[in-house]
Amino acid sequence: MAARVAAVLEDAWQRLAAEQAAVLAAIGEGARPRMVADRLAQFQAAIVDFQQRVDAEARAFVTRQLPHLYEQGAQRAAESLGGRFTWTLIHTDALQSLAADSYADFLRRAQEERRMAGAFNRAVREAARREVPLLGVGNTTALQAAKALADRLAAEHQLLHVIYRNGARMPVRAWAESATLAKSAVAYNAGTLNRAREAGVEFMQVFDGAGCGWTSHQDTDKATGTLRTVEDAAAWPISHPRCGRAFGPRPELSGPLGG
Repeated sequence: MAARVAAVLEDAWQRLAAEQAAVLAAIGEGARPRMVADRLAQFQAAIVDFQQRVDAEARAFVTRQLPHLYEQGAQRAAESLGGRFTWTLIHTDALQSLAADSYADFLRRAQEERRMAGAFNRAVREAARREVPLLGVGNTTALQAAKALADRLAAEHQLLHVIYRNGARMPVRAWAESATLAKSAVAYNAGTLNRAREAGVEFMQVFDGAGCGWTSHQDTDKATGTLRTVEDAAAWPISHPRCGRAFGPRPELSGPLGG
């Protein structure tokens, strides 16, 4: 599922980048304003297409994949406790919350990419209004000036990566796959933890990578093999996007220290 989401969104993003390149080529080759406007219209259509594909993939993910993964986690916990899993109110409410959060998170991430594309769109329109009429004025030819304008727009409005708020850059395929895997792991673990809580379990054993920290990969509080309360586990179902963390119920343990 993660690979499918990544492939679909990468395809939409590549179309967007290709349409941007076509706009820049038209400007750099000194094309007539009408041709630039036509290319820009196609770029705008690619923005809409990207947003629609994100929306469609996010909806499919939260309505198909999340319930399946949540149920798998809950069933695994039920089996280890000698019981069975049914969709009681605690689980339907938890899944609804997970689905709403996951869907909103996908759209928030996509909105940043749409903002970047929109900024390029506005910059081209502004250049067409203010700078294109002046091309060729001064010591350069019109074609040289057009090429310089296209190069500047390309440098200022790169669409090669998804850019996070902290400035980190990630290819769109890696971004989509990472986001999908993270939400998948959270859903599976939520099912496990909620079924354990429903059975009155207080402590969970953590299964994780040997070097993975509790709150982040670099956290010196290493997670695997440790005992955590159900509440603590629910607060940190994973510690990083591609985290392989899972939990096992320990119903025999109770008390402040699990003893």
